Amino acid sequence: MSELKFSDWMAQQQSRAETALERALPMSSIAPERLHEAMRYTTLGGGKRVRPLLVYAAGKLAGASAPTLDVAACALECIHVYSLVHDDMPCMDDDALRRGKPTVHIQYDEATALLTGDALQTQAFDLLSAPGLFADPIRQLRALHTLARAAGSRGMAGGQAIDLASVGKQLTREELEYMHLHKTGALIRAAVLLGALAGELDDDALERLDHYAKCIGLLFQVVDDILDAVADTATLGKTAGKDAANNKPTYVSILGLSESKDLAAELANEAVASLAGFGEAARRLHELAHYIVSRQF
Repeated sequence: MSELKFSDWMAQQQSRAETALERALPMSSIAPERLHEAMRYTTLGGGKRVRPLLVYAAGKLAGASAPTLDVAACALECIHVYSLVHDDMPCMDDDALRRGKPTVHIQYDEATALLTGDALQTQAFDLLSAPGLFADPIRQLRALHTLARAAGSRGMAGGQAIDLASVGKQLTREELEYMHLHKTGALIRAAVLLGALAGELDDDALERLDHYAKCIGLLFQVVDDILDAVADTATLGKTAGKDAANNKPTYVSILGLSESKDLAAELANEAVASLAGFGEAARRLHELAHYIVSRQF
């Protein structure tokens, strides 16, 4: 049987992730109802599910089981969505729109938004720590450690702290890269590694996939910076031009638009080069690199 074309595969995996999240999140009929409603409101029915797509693609390469990948994908998305909820709050970026609908603190209130992020963060580790989720408990422990490190002060949260401290400053390209390797890149790297750890790849293969993921993480941010500069609010599903309005350093502000597009192409090529030797099993990872670099600019 021939493989699905990429657009069909992506739609299939996005639907798969949505179904898994619907099952994984507490029902809004369970107390505390308002909190659970807000968790489902912000998580379901939106986003491109790039991190779950990376989990599924890496997991396919690694020969991982479908149920394990579904849980790993949900854990990654819970962490990602929690970070968006907190990022949108008045004490951070103060945004009113996310994924084309009102942000949680607008739809509900600030206290509910804070608790929604907290609850989604812990939901991720509740899911990923379920006994027997991985065939090998050592690999499951490595996956938990990978996600915790990626989400914390030496990963996403630390990158966000650097980002907030950098508003109004002129960073070098190296400083900007360091920030985004943590803020955006850490969780994307974790997505690839969680999918891979759910299978049986050796450490050499994991290292090559980690390099792919490092390139993809930076690529994703470069493209985000380009889109923030050139796309409109309707296309983005969030407020366009926010970075420039807030005087935040971006790849576009440092390198310019043309050089940022060149950098995106270079990162995509380097990511794909990291997959040499994996053969047809890495097809979806190849395609995801090209998809990320070509997002509507």
